[in-house]
Amino acid sequence: MPREYTPLEVKMKEYTSINKTMVFILICIISFLLLFIQQTFIISEINAFKFMDGMESLVFQAIAGLKYIGVPIVYAWKFTLIGFVLWTGCFLWGYRVTYKQCWQIAMFAEMIFFIPEILTILWFFFIDTDPTYWDVKAFEPLSYMNFFNHEEVPEKYWYVNSALNVFEIGYWILLTYGVNFAARKKKSIANAIVFTTYVPLFLLWLWFYLGVYK
Repeated sequence: MPREYTPLEVKMKEYTSINKTMVFILICIISFLLLFIQQTFIISEINAFKFMDGMESLVFQAIAGLKYIGVPIVYAWKFTLIGFVLWTGCFLWGYRVTYKQCWQIAMFAEMIFFIPEILTILWFFFIDTDPTYWDVKAFEPLSYMNFFNHEEVPEKYWYVNSALNVFEIGYWILLTYGVNFAARKKKSIANAIVFTTYVPLFLLWLWFYLGVYK
């Protein structure tokens, strides 16, 4: 008797029939849009930036432009790296999952990170309507950083505290569902693959960041 799919696996099965190039382009477009909203209606409206002119304004616009250019590059690099990590884990655990499938799993799971971006925009639109640049930089919805006042935390810990959030855990869960769906075997092994490959490397990256931060 064939195994019944969970609702999430059904959605993932539908996703596998979609043109992956179009999905990547769509992710980039959504990211461009969210970045544009943040830059135009939040960052640019901060008093420290609102009245800049001359060289300061030029530098500010150049940095903003580089962020837009970097979106597809960062995504391509991230999906390539995480796809390789998952593919290596699948191979070591005896799962027949192709690198292409692992790349697609990483791309699919990435969509969860649009949620905190949208929440951030809503927060500074309707709640904290007069933030400083540092308020925006240190803000991350449903993160470990929320337990602290960022003004009392050394800046080197901002990224790490923000990276430890509910959506990152949701990302791990989506990766395990993706691996489980692609391999069509035990869910426990899919959990083991993610929690012995991606999760340790993610935590190692945070430790490395703290070590090299100046």
